[in-house]
Amino acid sequence: MNAGTTSSEAGRGTGLRAALDACRTSFMSAAFFSLFVNLLMLVPAIYMLQVYDRVLSSGSESTLLMLTLIVVFLFIVLGSLEWLRGQILVVSSMRLDTLLGPRVHDAIFTRVLASGGRQADTQPLTDLDRLRQFLTGQGLFAVLDAPWLPIYVAVMFMVHPWFGVAAILAALVLMALAVWNEIATRDLLQDANRHEAKANLKTAAHLRNIEVIESMGMLPRLRDRWSEVHDAALHAQHQASRRAALIAALSKTFRLTVQTLMLGLGAYLALRREISAGAVIAGSILLGRALAPIDALIGNWRGVVGTRAAYRRLSELLAATPDRAVPMPLPEPRGEYRLDKLVVQPAGARAPLIDRLSLVIDAGTQVAIVGASGAGKSTLLRALLGLHRPTSGELRLDGAELEQYARESMGRNIGYLPQDVELLEGTVAENIARFGDVDPDAVVAAAELAGVHAMILGLAEGYETRLDNGFVLSAGQRQRVALARAVYKTPKIVILDEPNSNLDDAGNAALQRALLELRRLRSTVVIVTHRTHVLSQVDRILLLVEGKLALYGARDQVAAKLHQAAAQAARPAPRAAEPLVSVAGAANA
Repeated sequence: MNAGTTSSEAGRGTGLRAALDACRTSFMSAAFFSLFVNLLMLVPAIYMLQVYDRVLSSGSESTLLMLTLIVVFLFIVLGSLEWLRGQILVVSSMRLDTLLGPRVHDAIFTRVLASGGRQADTQPLTDLDRLRQFLTGQGLFAVLDAPWLPIYVAVMFMVHPWFGVAAILAALVLMALAVWNEIATRDLLQDANRHEAKANLKTAAHLRNIEVIESMGMLPRLRDRWSEVHDAALHAQHQASRRAALIAALSKTFRLTVQTLMLGLGAYLALRREISAGAVIAGSILLGRALAPIDALIGNWRGVVGTRAAYRRLSELLAATPDRAVPMPLPEPRGEYRLDKLVVQPAGARAPLIDRLSLVIDAGTQVAIVGASGAGKSTLLRALLGLHRPTSGELRLDGAELEQYARESMGRNIGYLPQDVELLEGTVAENIARFGDVDPDAVVAAAELAGVHAMILGLAEGYETRLDNGFVLSAGQRQRVALARAVYKTPKIVILDEPNSNLDDAGNAALQRALLELRRLRSTVVIVTHRTHVLSQVDRILLLVEGKLALYGARDQVAAKLHQAAAQAARPAPRAAEPLVSVAGAANA
């Protein structure tokens, strides 16, 4: 079987059950090999029977030689089958990872977007690694070997009925110990995994805010909070490990005891002339082989439980985030947005952050969104980008809902500068080119448009400077490189969230030049800003108040109303608070 898969096979995306079904033939082949492996495990018992019952009684050295050569050959076959079975499972695990890896990776991003960033963890990738490792570990071999227990029991019944009865009783005791292990550790291991996940999330959040934590001496208090959760995980793991260790010790002690007692039973039956001397040794060997898979399952029970939990979490993740269907390609958008009674209430929000918003943004228009903190400005930008799906109402781009556009093709026509800028690991050129094929002319043009070309040339390696290994740009430099990324190849739609929050005078001048160039190229620009000098560049202004439209119209008209409202608010003792503008009137402004 080929370890790899074609890119189209991996790219289709699949659920966990479908991926396992795709590897079913390999698993069945491994189970088929397990049949012969377990049959060949009978060889030591048969060899001992022949040695005791034929060789010792006849004194024939040639018979001993032939028997030994046959056994050695069969052991070589056994080893070859074990190796083939292991290779089949290794290839199957690689194929499973190839099928599921991209799907799980994308599902993590989908879940983070849907949760507003609250579930930003990589646990599903760890779960996929655990599942893959289980497929090549001793736990799975024990699972494959356990169903062949009846074969050994049947052979023991053939040797003597009491041997068969003893094997059944011993197997039942070990199964009871396995069930006890499950009951005793299941809840504790689930608690441990849950607390450990919470501890990891806390650590990730602390690392994202490391400068604030260090500068204000918050680390000891946050460490105490982390330790509280981490210690709870350790306590649950400790309790589960203690119980599992006790049960594993009981299992091993019982198995060794019963194998020894089997020798005593065999000796008793041999004294009564019911079995031969060779059957005494053979019975003990057969019993040990019959009970080995159950004992291995108990010893690897923590891995089995962990894999089962990982399988459940992956199933839930993939079921909750269906693979995105690739829609029919649409023409490149011109940039006209139409919002009709749009309501956006992200997951976890107690109330809509955008409430019944209706407006039109014409293609090629530059719109500034203003309002107090928490007015819903950034939420509206994310809705325009398709990051927040409408709770109700409509949001259309060139007449089509955003879901009708393929994300990758739509992304080429969108430039986005978030409020919190993070550049990714790679070169400056790769970051500007969005990690696609680097077009040097387009990269330089975008950098010049963002006014960052000279700064990049001043870096040690220019555009080939890698943004990793401890190399750090200032906040303003990062924002300007991110602006170059947003305007790379002059997309039809440019969304800017506080693009000048970290810019100096030169950066602000570059931003204004970029807005003028985007107007010339007829790109639709939506910008959130608190800086008044940026408002002089736009065509229209949208004022949001608690997620609702308060003002929307031509720049000069809205600016005049805003100035009038500010003047009224500055009067010492106004008789009555005149409303800024009615929602109905604002919609017609």
